[in-house]
Order: sequence, then structure tokens, then C-alpha cells
Amino acid sequence: MQKVKAISPFRLSSLLRLQKDPISALELFLNPNPNALKKNSKPFRHSPCFLKMEGIVEKLKDDKRILPEEIIFCNIITYYGRGFPSFRCERTIKSANTLLNSLLMCREFGLMRGTCLHYNILINACFLKCDSSGAWEWFDEMKKRGCEPNLVTFGTLINGLCGNQELEKTFSLKTWMETEMKITPNVHIYVALIKGLCKVNDFRNAIELKDEMMRKQVPLDPAVYSTLISDFFKVGRRRDAFELLEEMRLNDCKPDTVTYNAIIHGYCQAKEIERAFKTLNEMEKGGCKPDLISYNVIIGGLCRDGRVVDMCGGFYAVRSAGLLM
Repeated sequence: MQKVKAISPFRLSSLLRLQKDPISALELFLNPNPNALKKNSKPFRHSPCFLKMEGIVEKLKDDKRILPEEIIFCNIITYYGRGFPSFRCERTIKSANTLLNSLLMCREFGLMRGTCLHYNILINACFLKCDSSGAWEWFDEMKKRGCEPNLVTFGTLINGLCGNQELEKTFSLKTWMETEMKITPNVHIYVALIKGLCKVNDFRNAIELKDEMMRKQVPLDPAVYSTLISDFFKVGRRRDAFELLEEMRLNDCKPDTVTYNAIIHGYCQAKEIERAFKTLNEMEKGGCKPDLISYNVIIGGLCRDGRVVDMCGGFYAVRSAGLLM
């Protein structure tokens, strides 16, 4: 029996591309033998050999030596609209677009419905371009198509509505979310609501929301206190701001950089630079590292107060901290 001469992977790839008969191509792949090639007019993708294709892809799945590229699965999706999500391959928008195009060519319009993730992205995109009505249209469409809104959907809507100061719609949506959908708002939703109320100086309801979080045992986040402290300083309610800071510590909610920056900014706005420096020192002693905003706020305060020498010292501190202005 004549011994089959070994061929290189490059040569085998070339022979496989030239082979038109899918069965022969498969035999050649499994048992490389360039002397036994058959000719056929139909390429592999036009033949009903998907089961054999899946067998090859299964081998690829288990072969840890090879890291498949996305184009392989895009081709598979193009050929028969099916993908393989369990492989070691990062999927991008290219895969989704290929699948949608495949469904479009097959006139499978009913299968082209978006997932909750797609609708969340579209809703957020509408708010980014200040199109509140467009966001509501996408929200209505996702419900009509049987795509149930999730926590991210409500968070996106509430954040966008608060940004547009549509607070009446916002709280109606929150009520519907809790009573009809049985979804409890998370800390991000509460922060958005509190920020929205603080923008219109409705501090009573903002504090009530913070207390509601505590009653419902929603974990308190420094962002909740930082928002309230910052806005209390802006309207001159410093005593309330410090009471919140004390409450924050009693609730084991450690102040972060944003919290301290809010306090520093409040002191600088009141031209109390020494207290701002003292807060900066307390911040460092508490293990909270100042960031560029911390120094920028103090340098800005020094500049407005005409303290040029101290301002130069602030620049030196920024350089020493390894921060860039």
C-alpha cells in the first residue's frame, strides 16, 4: 500500500478551498490525501451537510489549541442562521448584524424582535439626544412585543426622565414598577431620583427617599449622601450637610472621594479655604486619596481669593501626587 505523503496545514487549506464536493472535503479534512479529490459543482455551504458541519465545529470547540475567530461564526450564521454561543470567542455587534441580515434575507420578520438589552440601549440613546418621547415609544413597543422590562430598563427611563426634570412621570413610573411589575428600585434608581429632586430644591422628598431606602433595606451608597451633602452646601444648609455626614458614618457608609469633594467645594464657595484644606487632610488620614478634582477645587478657591503663593503650593501638591492638570 502506497504511503500517503504528509502535507502542510497551508497546503491542506488550499486543497480544501479547491474542493467543491462537501463529502470529499470532509474526508480530506479527516484524512488528508491529495490523491483522492473528487469534483462537484456545488460548494459546501449549498449542500444539506449541516450535521457534518456541526460535527467539525464540535471538534473545534473541544480543541484547546485553537482560539476560533468571530468570522467563523459569522459565516455559519450567514449560511443557515445559527450560532454557537458556547465557544471561546468574544461576540461583537458584527455577529448580531449578520444574524439580523440572515433573518431579513429569509423574510423571517417575526424573529427579528429585539431583546430587552436592545431596547434598553435604544431608550438610552433617545435620552442622550434629548428625545424623551422617542424613549417612551421604544418602551411601549417592547411591551407590545412581549419583551418584559427589567431593572435596567426602569433605571434607564428614570435616569433620563430625572435629567429632563419630568418628575411627575418619573414617580408614576416608579409606582408602576413596584406595584405592577413587583420590581424593587436599586440604589442607582434612588440616586437618580434624589438628584432629580435636589435639582428643583425639593429636599424634603429627597430626604424621604433616603429614609425609604433604609426602611426597604436597600444598601446605602456614598452617592446618595454625596448628592444630598453637595446640594445642601449649594443652598447654604451646612448644618444639614454635616448632620448627613454624621449619619453616613453611623450607618457604616464610608465617605468616598466624591463626598469629600462636595464638602471641599462647599467650603471654597464660602471662601473658607482653611477649612477646605482641613477637610483635605482629614480625607487623606481617613484613607481616601484626593483626586484631580479635589486639588482643582482648592486651587480654584485660592485663585478667587488672590492667594497666589498658596496656589503654587497646590500645583506642587498635584505634581507630587502624580496627577495631571
